[in-house]
Amino acid sequence: MIPLKVLLIGGGAREHALAWKIMQSPVCETLIVAPGNPGIAEFTRCIPLNASDHMGVIHFVETEGIGLTVIGPEQPLVDGLADVLRAKGHLVFGPSEAAARLEGSKSFSKDFMKRQGIPTASSAAFAAHELEKAEAYISAQFHFPIVLKADGLAAGKGVFICPDAEDARFRFRAMTEDPQFKMASKTIVIEEFMQGEEVSVFALCDGNKGILIGNAQDHKRVGDGDTG
Repeated sequence: MIPLKVLLIGGGAREHALAWKIMQSPVCETLIVAPGNPGIAEFTRCIPLNASDHMGVIHFVETEGIGLTVIGPEQPLVDGLADVLRAKGHLVFGPSEAAARLEGSKSFSKDFMKRQGIPTASSAAFAAHELEKAEAYISAQFHFPIVLKADGLAAGKGVFICPDAEDARFRFRAMTEDPQFKMASKTIVIEEFMQGEEVSVFALCDGNKGILIGNAQDHKRVGDGDTG
């Protein structure tokens, strides 16, 4: 195996774990992380490279002789960074823009699951300007709570569990007006509430085969007993 100079895009806890593990690989000659974080900087080089500047990333990859780019965060993948690098002949670990849409658009992923017969909570999607249609749908619900989700990426903050119709209507209006959610809330998904344990199952896929690599649980709510 030829040792590679690796570029890791991202700066969160996910990238910290990836950096720690990549450094252990005999294939990794050098690891550079952009932008990284203080914890990552303790054991490898971090640089202030902007992942949204695709031409800047390509320039860095080519001038530094990067052999593999690993893209951690969702946003650069949804923005098509992997596609841009591959089009230039560079080796990338990360899904295409088309595949990343499953993460980048909840309404798209819900439609995909329905088409493919994958079990999922019942739902409906409404554009931000369809307030009356959304309110009519909410009023027709007999079982509360219900869940409102910003369609796009909202840094893990775009989901609200609404205990009644009044709160759901308030949240719909707020999500379409709040600058924090403006881009993510061009479409809002209203979904059946499902009670139970949350689990994320991870797999690596080369386009033909998948290999399961484990699972994890995301504890969103603060406080003992998932209160708050």
